[in-house]
Amino acid sequence: MRILLIMALSLLGCSGQIDEPVSYFKVETPRPFGYVNGDEIPQHIVIETRSGISLQPGSLPVKGQINRWLNLNQVTVKQSGQRYEIDFLYQVFYAPLEVKSLTLPGFTVQLSQGEKSIGQNVPAWTFTLSPLRELMVRQSEQGEYMRPDSPPPLLTDTQALYGLAASLSVAVLIAVYLGYLYGCYPNMLRRTVFKRALRKLAGLSKADMEQALTVVHHALNSLNGQPLFLNRLGEFYRRNPQYLQINAQLLWFFNYSNRYFFSDGMIVVAQDLQQLKNLCEQCRKIERGSR
Repeated sequence: MRILLIMALSLLGCSGQIDEPVSYFKVETPRPFGYVNGDEIPQHIVIETRSGISLQPGSLPVKGQINRWLNLNQVTVKQSGQRYEIDFLYQVFYAPLEVKSLTLPGFTVQLSQGEKSIGQNVPAWTFTLSPLRELMVRQSEQGEYMRPDSPPPLLTDTQALYGLAASLSVAVLIAVYLGYLYGCYPNMLRRTVFKRALRKLAGLSKADMEQALTVVHHALNSLNGQPLFLNRLGEFYRRNPQYLQINAQLLWFFNYSNRYFFSDGMIVVAQDLQQLKNLCEQCRKIERGSR
């Protein structure tokens, strides 16, 4: 009879364990020491319940001021089946003169099963808060001795320097290229040959047609790097394709020069000199890159 009674009590004990509403409960907190004024303290709670039992979120502490020195900044609840993970983020606002023990207040989490309510206590948690400065401040000859904060780490400026160097390089290249196009460099004769030719033509008249033709021939020869003749225009255009757009004027120039130097009795008129100047002006525009 006694054996039967013991077995019945054992069965009742086992059934009580199975019927427990909370199958797993744990409160995880960080270190309980080393905090100062303004620090944030996380708290992680894990609750696993039996099927049919759910957490009542309204029973959890709400964000805001808990007391004069403690705020609750964040409350997060994650549910996975019958497992609840609750995260709190507290922040302390207390500046003690010496190491002081403080306590995060405990509370009760309410669980519901139909109309029945079940409570799970979350215990209070004690931690220590350290002062920001020592109680007995040392004195020096200059007055109060204060230890400065550690300097902040310097941000790396390597990328900024690389970007600045690249920008300056591009700006210099653009400036050099523009100067090259506009003939600003005396050593770059290929970009100033027609500029000098126009200056020489400005003071000539139709009586100086031989000199005017010689000036233009010299400019074309300097640009070509060797004497340029009518039958070599194709090669000239391959090396200087931008001059192909004035092909008609260049053909007129070479034909006119051949007649002038190798024909007898050719009459020169003022229009011929003007057309020669127009050719030189077109070459100057191409030389500057404006055409």
